[in-house]
Amino acid sequence: MAWSIAQVARMSKVTSRTLRHYDAIGLLEPAWIGGNGYRYYEREQLLRLQRILLLRDLGLGLDTVAEVLDGRHREVDVLRNHARWLAAEQERLAKLARTVSRTIEELEGGDEVKLEELFDGFDADRQARYEAELVERFGEGVREHVDESKRRVRGWSKPDAAEFQAEWRAITDAYAGLFDAGVAVDSPRALEVTDRHHRWINRSWTPDRESYTGLGRLYVDSPEFKAQFDAHAEGFAEYVRDAIAAYASARL
Repeated sequence: MAWSIAQVARMSKVTSRTLRHYDAIGLLEPAWIGGNGYRYYEREQLLRLQRILLLRDLGLGLDTVAEVLDGRHREVDVLRNHARWLAAEQERLAKLARTVSRTIEELEGGDEVKLEELFDGFDADRQARYEAELVERFGEGVREHVDESKRRVRGWSKPDAAEFQAEWRAITDAYAGLFDAGVAVDSPRALEVTDRHHRWINRSWTPDRESYTGLGRLYVDSPEFKAQFDAHAEGFAEYVRDAIAAYASARL
């Protein structure tokens, strides 16, 4: 028995566009293609699609899913490594949740949050590593930007910090929407989102064309940043990097 691409899309709640993309990248080829050009799937392909969706729900990127399904990596090893990352991320998010809860309590008249607790969960050691990477890439002159950022942040209130983090999440969600829709990185829509990102960055420091482009590369080259982006989808970090480079070339 065979099912058309439309029937598989309805059954699996995966769009026909996604199924065609899976075919294009060799992840899930149809059993056969009819004379009308329609793709048809048999039970073997449906079982493979089920495993793809399971692994995607666990947060694995498409490249990793393909490697697991094709036997290039043992599934248990990939899942074990991913479980370690999820555990670390769970701990970080729990710490952030406690920070937000304490801030809410203070805003509602509770005890004042200590200054050192304000950014608890934002990982000062990680921030220091990012700063060191920027200095290594662009020389000692970038320290001026880092110091400028620290001066600005010191003047923020707790609502300022919370809003800054919320804006970052909104920007990454906007990028994700563009990425999922296949919008070109140099399109007007992508430039608009990157302009929002550039304005957000300027709230803490003022990059020039070179350092802004370098920040985009850092999103890919830093394992921590890349993992954060690629938790959405494999290749998402590269998409943001390329969008930043296109914006820098066009507007900076």
